[in-house]
Amino acid sequence: MIWKTGLLFIATAVAEIVGCFLPYLWLRKNGPIWLLAPAAASLALFVWLLTLHPAASGRVYAAYGGVYVATALVWLRVVDGVKLSTMDWAGAAIALFGMAIIVSGWSRG
Repeated sequence: MIWKTGLLFIATAVAEIVGCFLPYLWLRKNGPIWLLAPAAASLALFVWLLTLHPAASGRVYAAYGGVYVATALVWLRVVDGVKLSTMDWAGAAIALFGMAIIVSGWSRG
């Protein structure tokens, strides 16, 4: 269940990041206004994906936070071209470990 949940969380995080990145391009990088339409669609997808988890919403949000941290750092590296530090990687690993702990307890209560 952890792998399936993790992959769903990654898709959720990418949808959220894209939904926030496109307006950033419009506002700060003089991108075209039409970027707001796919941004809105991406944020709607993000919300829908969060509803697909079998746990209570608070647990889903808590666990999602760990995956979001790691996904945002990968985005920083791949899209923004920023080299990640050892501390970035360590923080992502700790956040993902926390997510795994939370998800592993979903079936217990």
